[in-house]
Amino acid sequence: MVANLNAKPYPLITRPEPQASQLASTLKSAGFDSLQQTFFTYQANASLDDLHQVVEHCDNPWLIFVSVAAVNFAEQLLSITKWPNRGIIAVGTATEKALKQLGINDILVPNRHNSEGVLALEPLQNISGHDVIIVRGDGGRELIAEGLQARGASSHYIESYKRDWQHISAEQVAYWREKGINTLIISSNALLESVVQLTDNDDNFWQNTCLWLVVSERIARNAKQLGLKRIVCTNGANDQAILSALTQLETIND
Repeated sequence: MVANLNAKPYPLITRPEPQASQLASTLKSAGFDSLQQTFFTYQANASLDDLHQVVEHCDNPWLIFVSVAAVNFAEQLLSITKWPNRGIIAVGTATEKALKQLGINDILVPNRHNSEGVLALEPLQNISGHDVIIVRGDGGRELIAEGLQARGASSHYIESYKRDWQHISAEQVAYWREKGINTLIISSNALLESVVQLTDNDDNFWQNTCLWLVVSERIARNAKQLGLKRIVCTNGANDQAILSALTQLETIND
């Protein structure tokens, strides 16, 4: 099968489990078939001692959780309801939902589900002298920590998980093409760079013809710099934002 770019979007889901299967189910319910490809899995990356060492240097800190995985692996260290805090921030509605499932309901969520949105939150404007613990995976942007430090706060990290990248063969990439994939769903810059490297081939189908559905303007800018031609931003990483973008694309193609 050869991808038909005027046909209904047939996306490749690149996010890890269980989010990949959840998104696939959401799309299927709305009439969109999809293919899943695991690029990395999550592994625990912190110990209870790591948590204690950070917490003992903090005085009633703000807690910022950057992803669902950050919440889930942090909860494995110690129930988050037992973490001392003056407030909890979730970067996105999916992360908020993960916290609520643990019985935590007093949660701040920025209007923009990214680092810039966190820094725009009113309670973080006058934060000099306060501690902030950022719970995330290995690596990632430093913007939140640097922005809060510039305001006089002390920033600390708990990197509760790490990414274990999987080997994807050229044969697997060819399989996507044979199946008729015409859309790639990309939820991080790390995924973008990995997929671009994998799909760099002579005929440039992926770079010039395939649609790259990215979840933020920051990823969209990076995609453009990497030479991709057809980029659509969903302005959100949650399933509904991705479904909405695909539905709009289907309407345009009809």
